[in-house]
Amino acid sequence: MKMDNIINNNDMDKEQLETNLAALKLLANEANDKLTDYKIQVSLIEKELEDFNKPELTPAQVDNVYLAVEKAVEEFDFSDTDNFDIEYGIEYDGRVHCESHEINNTTELVEKIVEKVTRLFKEVKEEPTAEQINKTTTDNS
Repeated sequence: MKMDNIINNNDMDKEQLETNLAALKLLANEANDKLTDYKIQVSLIEKELEDFNKPELTPAQVDNVYLAVEKAVEEFDFSDTDNFDIEYGIEYDGRVHCESHEINNTTELVEKIVEKVTRLFKEVKEEPTAEQINKTTTDNS
């Protein structure tokens, strides 16, 4: 049954129209199922591509990273008011309240986290690329 015949044939009785409607719904459902499958496949391949050049970590290493970040955050002095910008307000009954507060010293927190996490790894020196080697030999000539 061709799609053009289903859609463009105006000389049908009620039973044929209902049959054609059912057929079109079935075709639409099949197409939607295929589309859903393709979307799932696309997202899986995108995830694989995203993870392609990432270094692999064992579950124990992931746990170590988590613990290092947790320790760094625990060591950050959240009670030091100099680390925050706080705006106060006054209620109608005269009570003072905190309107807003923002952490303004994220650099120190980030440095603590990076320090703890980088201790878990050995830093290797990058091998020079062919372009860098060629440039060095050209500059020395």
